[in-house]
Amino acid sequence: MEREAMEFDVVIVGGGPAGLSAAIALKQQNPDLAVCLLEKGAEIGAHLLSGALLDPVALKELLPDRWQQAPLGVPVTDDRVHLLQSATRALQLPHWAVPPRMHNDGCHIISLGNLCRWLGQQAESLGVEIYPGFAASELILEKGRVRGVITGDLGLDREGNPKADHVPGMALYGRYTLFAEGARGHLGKQLIAEFNLESDAQPQHYAIGFKELWQVPADQSKPGLVLHGSGWPLGEEKGNKSQGGFYFYHLADNQVAVGLIVDLNYQNPWLSPFDEFQRLKHHPLIAQALSGGERISYGARAITKGGWHSLPRMHFPGGLLIGCDAGTLDFSRIKGIHSAMKSGMLAARTVAMSLRGGDEGGRDLAEFHDALQQSWLASELKTARNFGAALHRFGPWLGGAFNWLEQRLWGKGSPVTLLDKEPDYRQLRLASRCQPIPYPKPDGKLSFDKLSSVYLANTSHDEDQPCHLRLQDASIPVAVNLPTWAEPAQRYCPAGVFEILETDNQPRLQINAANCIHCKTCDIKDPSQNIVWTPPQGGSGPNYPNM
Repeated sequence: MEREAMEFDVVIVGGGPAGLSAAIALKQQNPDLAVCLLEKGAEIGAHLLSGALLDPVALKELLPDRWQQAPLGVPVTDDRVHLLQSATRALQLPHWAVPPRMHNDGCHIISLGNLCRWLGQQAESLGVEIYPGFAASELILEKGRVRGVITGDLGLDREGNPKADHVPGMALYGRYTLFAEGARGHLGKQLIAEFNLESDAQPQHYAIGFKELWQVPADQSKPGLVLHGSGWPLGEEKGNKSQGGFYFYHLADNQVAVGLIVDLNYQNPWLSPFDEFQRLKHHPLIAQALSGGERISYGARAITKGGWHSLPRMHFPGGLLIGCDAGTLDFSRIKGIHSAMKSGMLAARTVAMSLRGGDEGGRDLAEFHDALQQSWLASELKTARNFGAALHRFGPWLGGAFNWLEQRLWGKGSPVTLLDKEPDYRQLRLASRCQPIPYPKPDGKLSFDKLSSVYLANTSHDEDQPCHLRLQDASIPVAVNLPTWAEPAQRYCPAGVFEILETDNQPRLQINAANCIHCKTCDIKDPSQNIVWTPPQGGSGPNYPNM
C-alpha cells in the first residue's frame, strides 16, 4: 500500500506527561529539531485519567519560569490515611504511623488531562508538531532498528476492507522514536519482545484504577483534603487475597474525586474490580462525603506498578521507552506524573546530545541508562523497590509494617531485596475452587452499573470498523477460559465489553468493542494471554473532561 511519508528528527508516540515533557525538553535543548508528537485521543488529554496528586518537582525543572501558570488545582492542606476494617468501621492512622513516602506535603490535587492540555500548548509554542486523533498502529523496523511508526488507516469496515472514505495511515520516520503510550503500551509491548528488554527484569505488575468525579453539596466540600486507605472491600475474608486501596480527594468548586485501585494479581476469578469499587462508596467514611452529590464523570485505567525491579531496559536501536510504557511510577507514593515527566526529560537530553554530536540516528542510546541511574528518579524508585513485593508477599498489614520499618530505618540503603516473580495473569485459581461473590444491585445513588458508567466516560467508536480487541485463538474463551475460570473477562473489564451469551444452548463470547474505555486490563489479566488490545481508529475511545 502506498503511504504518505514524513521525516522528523524525533517522533514521539503518546501525548501524556512523559511524551509532552520530552517534546518540550527537546525543543529547549535544540529549537531547530523537527519534533512530531502523535496522540491517539481526539485531543490532548482525552484519554488521560489519574487520581491525581502532582509532586511538582519535575514541572519546576521543565519550566522553571512558568510552572506556576500550569493548572495546579488545589494544594494539599490535610493528609489522612485510613484502614477500613469492615463495611462500617474505619481506623485513622496517626501521622507518625504512615510510611514517610505516603505523605503528600507540597503536592497538588490536579486534573492530569488539564495539565497535559496546558503542556501541549507549551510544546506547540516551541514548534512541536502535535497530531491528535492519530494512533500509532505499527512499528517501522529496518535492519534491526526502529525507524519510526505507521499511523492507523482511517475508513476501514469491520472486515478491514476500505470504505469510500478510506485514508491510508502515514509513515512517520524519525532519527529516534520515543514511546510514551502509558501503561501496557501496544507498541511498547512489541518492543519489549522484539529487543528482549525484560531479560534482566522481574515480571511487570499492574493494577486497575477507577475514578469518579462528583459534584457535592458545598457544606461537604473541603478543598485540599486528601484521604488514602486500604482494607475493605478488598481483603482475605473471601479467600481471594485481593489487595489495593482507595483515594478520596477534595478539589475546588465543590467537586471530589473518589477511586479504588485493585491489584491485578488477585486470585478469585469471580471478583469484579468494578463492583468492588461500587461497594466501597457505601462505606460510611465515603458515603457521608458523597451523600446528596451527583456523579459527573467515570473512568478506569491500568496502572504499571512493578517499580524498579520490573523496569525493562528502556533503550534499543532507534528509540527509548519512557514513562508508564516502561513503568516509572512510584507505587509507594501512588504517584507517576512527576516520574513520567522526568523520564521524558532525561530521554530528551540524551537524544539531543547525541544528535548534536553528529549522530545520524538509529543508535542504541545506552547512555540513557547512565543518565537515568544518576537521576533523582532512579534514587526514588530504588528507595521504593520492595514496596509492592512486600504487600504481595506479606499482605497489607505485615507488608505495610515492613514498608514502614524499611523507609524509616534504611531508605534506599535497605539491605533487603524482595522479588515478585509471578506475572499477574498466572494468579487466578480455578473457579470451582473459589467462592462466587454476590455483589449487591446498584442503588443509583452511590453505586451504579457498568453501562451508565461507560456513558459518563464519553466513549465513542465507529461501530463499522475492525474490532480492536483481537483474539489470537477465537475458541479459547469458551473452550478454556469459561470452564476453567468462568471466563473472568466478564468481570475484570470495567466497561462491559466481554459477555458470554447463550445461542442455541451453546455459550459464545460477544465483544462489545464500542464500550471500550482503553484501560487495557484485558490485555494484562486474561489468564490465557489470548486477548491483544490494539488501537482502534484514531480519535476513538473515551473523552475525559477534567479527569
